[in-house]
Amino acid sequence: MQTRVAVMAIIVEKGGAVERLNAVLHEYGEHIIGRMGIPYRKKGINIVSIALDAPQDTISALAGKLGNIEGLSVKTAYSNVVADE
Repeated sequence: MQTRVAVMAIIVEKGGAVERLNAVLHEYGEHIIGRMGIPYRKKGINIVSIALDAPQDTISALAGKLGNIEGLSVKTAYSNVVADE
């Protein structure tokens, strides 16, 4: 199976979305390399970045699930690093 390295940027605009965000990320935990969250108190938002190594369809599925959560904005950047695992 081929995997790709990607970075997902998530802006949490509504605090109520955090619990659902964490639940979805937990489902995909085996593919997450690392996670960084930064609270931006001045604007009342949180900025989260997720580094992933997963099959393309898994990354897309995760982005889709997160994108359907009200109060989250999600964008994904894919690297050209592809590996067979």
